[in-house]
Amino acid sequence: MELVEKQRGYALPWSNPREKDGALGYALANLAELVGWGRKWSLHPLTFGVACCAIEQISSGASRFDIARFGAEVFRASPRQADLLIVSGRVSNKMAPVIKRLYEQILEPKWVVAMGDCASCGGPFNNYAIIQGVDKIVPVDVYVPGCPPRPEALFYALMKVQDKVQSGDIGYRQDGSIGISTDLMKK
Repeated sequence: MELVEKQRGYALPWSNPREKDGALGYALANLAELVGWGRKWSLHPLTFGVACCAIEQISSGASRFDIARFGAEVFRASPRQADLLIVSGRVSNKMAPVIKRLYEQILEPKWVVAMGDCASCGGPFNNYAIIQGVDKIVPVDVYVPGCPPRPEALFYALMKVQDKVQSGDIGYRQDGSIGISTDLMKK
């Protein structure tokens, strides 16, 4: 077959012009960059929606918006399988210990997105029953504004989280801590 190709003066698309010679190729990269790239495109959000913003979070997985383009389509039901906590909606005083416990059960490195005005600053609910921002309970990496925010805003937040993940060290948060201390939680 190679003789026919050479005689006719063309090469078939599946033919390899270079024969295998057994030589190994080289791939040079920083290990932290490789791990960051892998983490960036394999975020696993925790399934946790507490109010109306959760509907927009759910719709981001539909075919119209397709969260799979960002590598975050597999929403996990267990915090031990997730690395991204998206708090979507208002957080009541009764729900605050649950969110704190879920955050502590997520393995390091972990990231938090506060989705919507209620999760960011309490929204229109300025009363004793609603926490005025989820950052009073857990450290937040990215805030998503809006009431309720569109799925595109969640995608923008995912891109910001991916930037943080890519630039982070192996096993450490952006601020250099491995986890959150109990002293910070008492404030």
